[in-house]
Amino acid sequence: MIRGLVFILLFQGMGEIISKALSLPIPGPVIGMVLLLSVLVIRDQLDPDVERVAGAFTQNLGLLFIPAAVGVVMFIPALRVYGLSVAAILLASVALSIAITAITLRLLTPPASTDDAAPSPESEE
Repeated sequence: MIRGLVFILLFQGMGEIISKALSLPIPGPVIGMVLLLSVLVIRDQLDPDVERVAGAFTQNLGLLFIPAAVGVVMFIPALRVYGLSVAAILLASVALSIAITAITLRLLTPPASTDDAAPSPESEE
């Protein structure tokens, strides 16, 4: 399991280095995730240690949001002033994300072939 954690943290570190060295506006962990995904696609297999660590992260994902929640609590005075604006922007961004995801899925999903479709009861007569 330590091997998998080191593997994931290595890619996060590489992403941080690339982000800082090239002064990119993309966060280092995002670049590291893309690099990790690239390596996993090229290798066409998932290392069991990496899978175990990723599963542990996924099972405990709620705990990873605690620092963010504490950060929000620190800004309660600002939220009192700008809370309605922030809520409106959050709702709009969620709706936009869902719409873009749906459009992307529709564009990437091949259309159903008529040969594979089950015959309708009307066509059997």
